[in-house]
Amino acid sequence: MLSYLSANLTASGIAKHAILLLHAFPLSAAMWRFQLEALGDAGYAVIAPNAFGIAGSEEREEWTFTGYAHELAQLLKLLKVERVTIVGLSMGGYQAFEFYRLYPDKTASLVLCDTRAEADAPAARSVREEFIRAIEAGGAEEAARRMIPNYFTAESFVRKPELAAEATTMIREQSATVINAAMRAIMTRSDATPLLATINCPVLVLNGKEDKLTTPETAESMHALTAGSKLRLLASAAHISNMEQPEAFNNALLAHLEAPSRC
Repeated sequence: MLSYLSANLTASGIAKHAILLLHAFPLSAAMWRFQLEALGDAGYAVIAPNAFGIAGSEEREEWTFTGYAHELAQLLKLLKVERVTIVGLSMGGYQAFEFYRLYPDKTASLVLCDTRAEADAPAARSVREEFIRAIEAGGAEEAARRMIPNYFTAESFVRKPELAAEATTMIREQSATVINAAMRAIMTRSDATPLLATINCPVLVLNGKEDKLTTPETAESMHALTAGSKLRLLASAAHISNMEQPEAFNNALLAHLEAPSRC
């Protein structure tokens, strides 16, 4: 069973449509607090699940995005939610692709944030394998040391130090086993590039202009391969763009939600 944060949901679930927020690696659903507030205030039902082993979600030593997508579908069934707009950032974007592949009828639209469609090249896989070994030795502190510098712009580390502190806290709350299980899921994900041309619901590609992990060029490539998609690059934002520039992120997200749907 997955733990989750939510807005505008009763205990039994009431929404035919909800916003599903899928978090980045190795953070938690807490990274979506700005969006939970804004979307909740706008009247949307919102669900922000935690990946396996995080903040009360069932822990699994080995899991895949396919298994996680099925678990998300079970959660939506439990909450009586029929369709979702999926907002996936980084790892959450990989999960969004897999959910859409398996459950296109349950997907009202997609918002792909600071993510990529292609699977890992051999060089990237080698880097991830080295990461796993480092986390086995150094635990969550090593994960934070490696990941946090890539999350925000240099300016934000100076002007908004609370962002790095908040992200660090989310990582420190996880065990090395949980972090590495998520990394293995990332490593074994399918190539979603062929899927892009088949997507027939509204798509927004949202990316930080200063993201060095999934660059604006990566976002532009996904946009070009996805018919009818829209692209929005956020100024003064790096990889965790929703935390760094929440107002601009929320404005783009709300504009997407309020646009006429072709689904």
